Amino acid sequence: MAWKVKSDLFVVLEENIITFVKNELKRFKRMLSPDYQENFESNEDDESEAREGALKMALHFLRNMKQSDIADKLQQSELVVYQTDLKRHFKNKYQSVFEGIHKQGGSAPLEKIYIEVYITEGGSRKVNEEHEVRQIELKSKRPAGQETSIKCSDIFKPLPGQDKPIRSVVTKGVAGIGKTVSVQKFILDWAEGKENQDIHFIFPLLFRELNLIKTDQLSLMDLLHHFFTEIKQFTFPSQGKYKVLFIFDGLDECRLQLDFQKNESLTDVTEVTSLDVILTNVIKGNLLPSALLWITSRPAAANQIPPECVDRVTEVQGFNDHTKEEYFTKRISDQNLASNVISHIKSSRSLHIMCHIPVFCWIAATVLGVILGFSGGGQMSKTLTEMYTYFLIFQTKQRSSKFENVHDLDPQWNKGVILGLGKLAYEQLEKGHLIFYDEDLKECGIDVREAAVCSGICSQIFREESGLYQEKVFCFLHLSVQEYLAALYVFLMMVVEGKDVISRHQAPEKSNKLWKKILNLSPSMEESMIILQKSAVDKALEHEDGRFDLFLRFLLGLSLESNQTLLHGLLQRGRIQMCNDKTISYIKAKIREVPSSERVINLFHCLNELNDHFLVEEVQRLLSAGTLSEAELSPAQWSALVFVLLTSEQKLDEFDLKKYIRSDECLLRLQPVVEESQKAKLNSCGLTERSCTALACILSKASSKLNNVDLSDNSIGDIGVQELCSGLENPNCALETLR
Repeated sequence: MAWKVKSDLFVVLEENIITFVKNELKRFKRMLSPDYQENFESNEDDESEAREGALKMALHFLRNMKQSDIADKLQQSELVVYQTDLKRHFKNKYQSVFEGIHKQGGSAPLEKIYIEVYITEGGSRKVNEEHEVRQIELKSKRPAGQETSIKCSDIFKPLPGQDKPIRSVVTKGVAGIGKTVSVQKFILDWAEGKENQDIHFIFPLLFRELNLIKTDQLSLMDLLHHFFTEIKQFTFPSQGKYKVLFIFDGLDECRLQLDFQKNESLTDVTEVTSLDVILTNVIKGNLLPSALLWITSRPAAANQIPPECVDRVTEVQGFNDHTKEEYFTKRISDQNLASNVISHIKSSRSLHIMCHIPVFCWIAATVLGVILGFSGGGQMSKTLTEMYTYFLIFQTKQRSSKFENVHDLDPQWNKGVILGLGKLAYEQLEKGHLIFYDEDLKECGIDVREAAVCSGICSQIFREESGLYQEKVFCFLHLSVQEYLAALYVFLMMVVEGKDVISRHQAPEKSNKLWKKILNLSPSMEESMIILQKSAVDKALEHEDGRFDLFLRFLLGLSLESNQTLLHGLLQRGRIQMCNDKTISYIKAKIREVPSSERVINLFHCLNELNDHFLVEEVQRLLSAGTLSEAELSPAQWSALVFVLLTSEQKLDEFDLKKYIRSDECLLRLQPVVEESQKAKLNSCGLTERSCTALACILSKASSKLNNVDLSDNSIGDIGVQELCSGLENPNCALETLR
C-alpha cells in the first residue's frame, strides 16, 4: 500500500514537472522571438529556483546538441529581461531627488536641478586630518586648471595617454559635496540609455544599509537578491561574461571590519560566508573579477582600501564660482531674489566659501530666499551662526505648519526634542560618528517616532524597496548642522540648566528654578559662561583633526545678543547679556601661543563670530598702505596676516616675498600661504639655510601645489642646498622649475 501511494505520488510529480518544463520551453521560444516584450516576473517566489534550473537544463541540452548560437541568444534574451526590470526600477527611484532632507517636503526632478560638480583625477591617498570646512577653504584658494577634471559619466574611461583599463575607482569628497548625487546621476543616465550602455548591470549598495544586515552567513548572490528583487531569479557565473558595476557609497559610514589581510579568499558567487568577507573579495577582485567597482568616501576614510585595489582616485570639489550662481538661479524662481541672494553670498567670504558644498547652497537658498524675500533685501548678519540659527527656525516653522497646522510667525519650539537632538549631536561628535541608530537615539531620550518629524533636522533612510530591513538609520543632513546643534545644546544647558557639559562645572549660587527667572547674569554666572567658552577653545585646540572647530565658532556666536534674540522662545527668559572681552582676550592669547598657523585660522573665524575684527583690520591697513615691509609684527599680527591672505578673495597663484618682509622669519611665518601657492618668488630676499629647511618641508607635503620656485640671489650655503635636496628627493615633491 505504501509503495502504491508513492507510485501515485510520483506520477503526479512527473505530470507537474513535465507541465512546468513545457511551459518554460514555450516561454524560452517566445524569448527568442525578435518582438518579444513580455515582462519576466514570477508571482511565485518559490518557483524562482525551478525556473533557473529549467533554463540551465535548456542551455545544457542546446549546447550538447551543438546549438550554442541559440543557447547564447536565449541567455542574452534572459539578460535583457532582467536588465530592463532593473533599469525601470532605477528610473523610478532616481529620477527625482530630495534636496537637503530626505522625504521632507516635495522632491524635484533630478534633470531640472542637477548641476555638474567639479571632479578631479588624482590626489593624495594620505589622510588629511584637517576639518572638512577647512579643506574647502584651502581648495577655494587654488587657481583653476591645476588638476585634471573629469566628467562623472567618464569616471571609468581612461584619459588620453592612459592605456591601462580602469576597474576600480575611489571618489572622495567632504560631507555634502555631491558624491551621492553624482552616483545617482550616473545610474539614471545608464537606466535611461544615455551613458555607459556597455555595462549590463549596476548594483548600488550603501554602507549605511549594509550595516543593518543581521544575517551572519550569506553569499554574494544572496546579498544582491536581498537588495534587488528585480534579479531574484538570476545568478551570475563566477567567471561570467556580464559587465557588472558595484557602487559602494559612503565608505566612511561602514561599521564592518573589512579585514583585507586576514579574510579568506573567495571566488564563488554562491558560496556562503560573512558580509565582511564578501565585500573584501569583491573589492580585491576575487569575486567577479571582471566587475567594475566604484567606492565613494569622505577623505578621512578613503585610505581603508589597499592601494593595489584602486586604479583611479578622484575627488569631488563641489561647485565653482560659476556653478554656485547657476545653482541659485535654478533653485530660486524669482530671478531678482536669486540675484539678491547671490550678491549677499558674495559679500561674505565665509558664506561664499561654504557654498562650494551643494548642501550648504541648499541651506543658504532656504534661509536667504525667505529672509531677503520677506525683508526686501534688508541687512542681515553674514556669520555662519546666524545662518544656521535662521535655518533651525525655518525648519521648526515648517514642522509646525506641516504636522500641527500651526502658522505662527514665531517658531513653536519643542525644547525637549532640541535638547535631545543636541545631546545626540554633541556626544556623537565626540565619538566622530555621523550616522546613528535607534539605540543611539534612545540613549539621548529621543523617541524614534518623534525624531521622524522633529524640527526637520533628522533624515531617515528606510529599506522600503525590499521590505526586508525595518531598522532606521539617522543622520543630520550635514556635519555642520550636527556641529551647530551640538553647540546649541552646550549653550542651552548652561543658560537654561546652569550646567557646563564641557568642563563639568556647575554654575554657582543659582538653582535651576531661580536661573530661569532672571534676565541678566550675575557676575558669578557670567564667569561660568566664560569658563565654558575657554574650555571649548581648549577642547578645539586639543583635537588636531579640527573636530570641534566649527562647534566652537557656533558656541561663541550664540553668546551674541542678536542670535539670542532669534532664539528667545527657546531660551525662556534665560538670555545672556554679557561682555565677551575676556573670551576675546583668551583667544588672542592662544593665537600668540599656538605654533600651528592652520590651527590659528579657526581662532580668527571665532573672533569674527564675536564681531571682533581688530587684528585683521590692523593688518589689512598695513597691506593697503604698503607699509607692511617696514612694520615690526607681533606673533598675533603674523597670524592675522596668514588669515587675511588665506581667506581673501584673490586666488593664490603667485607668492612674492618682496611684497611683505624680505627675511627668513617672514617666509617661515607665511609658510601656510606658500603651500597653497603655485609659484614662489623668493629671489633677492636675503634668505639663508633656515628658509631652505622650510621649503623642503613644503615640497615634501602631498597637499602642496608648489611647482615653481625662484631662489636666485640668496646666500643659502651648502647646508641650505642639502636641506633643499631632501625636499626635492621626496616622492610627494611636485616641483617643475627651480631657479
